[in-house]
Amino acid sequence: MFKKLALCTLLTCSTVALAQQSETINTIDAGKVTAQGKPVTLLGKGVKVGDAAPDFRTVNAQFEPRSLNDYQGKAVLLSVVPSLDTGVCSIQTKHFNEKVASEFPQVAMLTVSTDLPFAQKRYCAAEGIDKLETLSDAVWRDFGEQYGLLIKDMGLLSRAVLVLDKDHKVIYKQLVSDLSKEPNYDHAIRALNSL
Repeated sequence: MFKKLALCTLLTCSTVALAQQSETINTIDAGKVTAQGKPVTLLGKGVKVGDAAPDFRTVNAQFEPRSLNDYQGKAVLLSVVPSLDTGVCSIQTKHFNEKVASEFPQVAMLTVSTDLPFAQKRYCAAEGIDKLETLSDAVWRDFGEQYGLLIKDMGLLSRAVLVLDKDHKVIYKQLVSDLSKEPNYDHAIRALNSL
């Protein structure tokens, strides 16, 4: 009963947060992403290489709040996907879990999506995702706002990979231009190797 009440409260708060969400257009990345051949508008502030990575509010699989500050002193890889339950997002997540996480144990490997935490937890259990942490931006959409990756009128995050050094400065950013395509993993690994 308590879990159902907590979930209903959380979803209500999420709906209110979406209604109050700003319509700030990400001008840094304007016109750089398409979905099914059509340009999409990204909302939020946006970040560039060299910027101090902004803090964010998300929740983990247990609905516990997580922010960038929880990874103080650690380099961070942010693998951002629209939804774990889609083919390309699943491939991207599995790639970072299987082929990258074990090579960089000193790096916090995070996959961020707007999937609800229980859906992320189910996906990770079914697919054996155990070397990276999934974070949900479904509650506040704060990650999408801070990083300029929230797709207007879709409620999803744009596909991207960011690498932050241990001081949380953005040293690499890959905004995938077509939502249906995978990121360039080799470029991301090169950035990780430079840490």
